[in-house]
Formats: sequence, C-alpha cells, structure tokens
Amino acid sequence: MNRKESTYDIIIVGSGPAGLSAGMNAARSGSRTLIFEAEEVGGKAAGISLYENYPGFPDGITALELVERMQKQALKFDADIRYLEEVVSLDLKQEIKKVTTDKATYHSRSLVIATGTQRRKLNVPGEAKFVGRGVSYCHVCDAPFFKGLKVAVIGFSKSAIEDTLLLSDLAREVLLVTQGKSINAPKELMQRLAKKVNATIIKGSVVAILGTHIVQAMRIQLEHEERDEQVDGVFVSMGKAPATGIVERAGVEVDERGCIKVDRWQRTNINGVFAAGDCTCGGMQVVTAVGEGAMAAIKANAHVKQMERRVESS
Repeated sequence: MNRKESTYDIIIVGSGPAGLSAGMNAARSGSRTLIFEAEEVGGKAAGISLYENYPGFPDGITALELVERMQKQALKFDADIRYLEEVVSLDLKQEIKKVTTDKATYHSRSLVIATGTQRRKLNVPGEAKFVGRGVSYCHVCDAPFFKGLKVAVIGFSKSAIEDTLLLSDLAREVLLVTQGKSINAPKELMQRLAKKVNATIIKGSVVAILGTHIVQAMRIQLEHEERDEQVDGVFVSMGKAPATGIVERAGVEVDERGCIKVDRWQRTNINGVFAAGDCTCGGMQVVTAVGEGAMAAIKANAHVKQMERRVESS
C-alpha cells in the first residue's frame, strides 16, 4: 500500500467521549477515520462513575455503558478503532500529518486531539518504584486487593474524599493525608466521612514511600515532626492534569496549565489540527466533551474537503 492509499482523512488520538464523538461524526460524514486508544475501550473515561446530567438518560448512565454505546455508533459508520495502540510521536509540520504509534506509522489530512487527562503524581521518592506494588492511582481498579489492610489516600479534593469513603468499606483502616492543603469537598461528603470510624484525616505531607519489594510505610512531614507510618497501600488522589505532553512537543500551543489552546471551532494553532474534551480544559464534563468532539469533527471534515477541492482545481 502506498502512502496515498494509507492516508486517512481524519485521525483521532483518544477514545473517551470527545474522541468517540469526533470519530462517529467524522465517519458519518464519509471521512476515512481512524481512532487510537492506548488503553481499553473508552480509555480513562470507562470507569464506574454514573453520569446523571447526560441528556436522554433521566436515571443516569454509567461511564462504561456510555462509551460502549458511542463505540458501537462509531463502528456503525465504519470508523476504524485501534485499542492498545499508543501514539508515541506526531509530526505536524507538513500538510499531511504523520502519526507514529508503538506499532506503525500513519498519515492523515487532519488530526483531532482528544487525549483527556492523566492522574497527577506525588513526585516523591518511592512512588515510581512501587507502582503496582502498593502504589495506585485507581481506587476502582485496586481497592479490592486491600481488603482488611491499612491504606492511605493522598489528596484534598472531592475525588480524594470519595476514594477514602470507598476504601473505608473495604480496608481495615484508611488514612487521608491532605498534603498540607485545606480539604475542598462538598459538605455532605465530609459528613459521610465523619461517620467512618476507620478513617482518619492527617494534615501533613507524604515525603517518601518506603518498603523493600512492596509498600510497607510512608514518611509524613507534620508541622513539628517527621514520622513513618506503616501502611500496606498508598492511593494517590491528587486530581488530574491534561495529557498533552506529546502534542506540545509537536508544536501545539498549550497554556500554563498544560491545556491545549483552541478557538470556538476547536482549532489549535496548527492548520488541520483540532482538539476536544478535557485536554482543552473547557467544560471538563462528558456532556461538553461530546459537543466539542462533534464540533472538532465538523471542522476537520471541512478542512479535508477544502484540501480535496484544492487538489481538484490544481
């Protein structure tokens, strides 16, 4: 297959709600569409969260069910979806964009970035060493492994409180370490937490995670002392940051938070490159991500048609 035959009209990086919405709308308009996802179906969005503000579902719909429905729609219109294939580099300098994954290289007339967000890390000694051996960023995935054990949750936001509540139903004891910050969570969540006799809030900062082959303790900096606290697991719940490193290196402009800069048409600073969803830090809601993905697809399709007309007239 030569390069012309292997060139897609639109390549989409990410298969969360924004990416699948873009893929469905692009393919439905007749564009040859390819979607990449480094993880499983739905990427990071496919958890157990219940979306209660998504139109058309008065009783709510789970994240996994929603992305599975969206995937079915995208496939119905002949979008090509490649799961477990990670985009490792982008070359956006030319009119035809080059997308390199961990498996092959592809070309596209237009590109939609829908990479979403990634978990913030603590960046303390021992964190990277014990990932998968006591350090976790996914309470839904790993909480059952710590039934009856002592664990810590690191964070101060609503998600950290939710993680603590979930773990308190499984673990023997849960320590919530706020990293020296004031807790920012709804009153009703704090009231629920106050009723958990096995959950304790520690107003300190974890400065190291300790152990040999697995996590055995954490070092906490308190106001007037530093102490080691025995734990079997550490759940990092420090919120999320836009997953935009790869596109920033390719020349796409981001702001001081790492959010991709787009205009109202989801256009980036590079012609033919669009972005949608949480990586732009717009509404940061599934309902807005779907709309942004649709707009990105509409404008990407228009860009492709414009290229085709230019070729035909030359």
